[in-house]
Amino acid sequence: SVERIGRAEGLQQGLQQGVQQGLQQGLQQGLQQGVQQGIQQGLQQGIQQGIRQGIQQGIQQGMRKGLLEAIEMGLSLRFGAEGERLLAAIRLIEDSERLEKIKNAVRTADNLAQVKALLN
Repeated sequence: SVERIGRAEGLQQGLQQGVQQGLQQGLQQGLQQGVQQGIQQGLQQGIQQGIRQGIQQGIQQGMRKGLLEAIEMGLSLRFGAEGERLLAAIRLIEDSERLEKIKNAVRTADNLAQVKALLN
């Protein structure tokens, strides 16, 4: 009958509209949750990376400071005021490996010229 066909078409239309609305709402909610989770994960990773980099920089700065203090003490004790005149140039050196070589040279050098040779 016509009534049945009308009901069936109405049900079909209602079902399609319900599915479309459900999909739209589901997509919006999923997208919002995905964005929020992405932001949270990004922040966590950024914070962790920042902490790691900060620790690494702190360690490097501490090593550099310790090396400079050791070099200063060695130059002062071994070569006096003449050795201390090299400190301004040495403080400009950022490379810890190079500072380590200078520190070792201050300890083992026979004269100040051997230390100066490492500054060029």
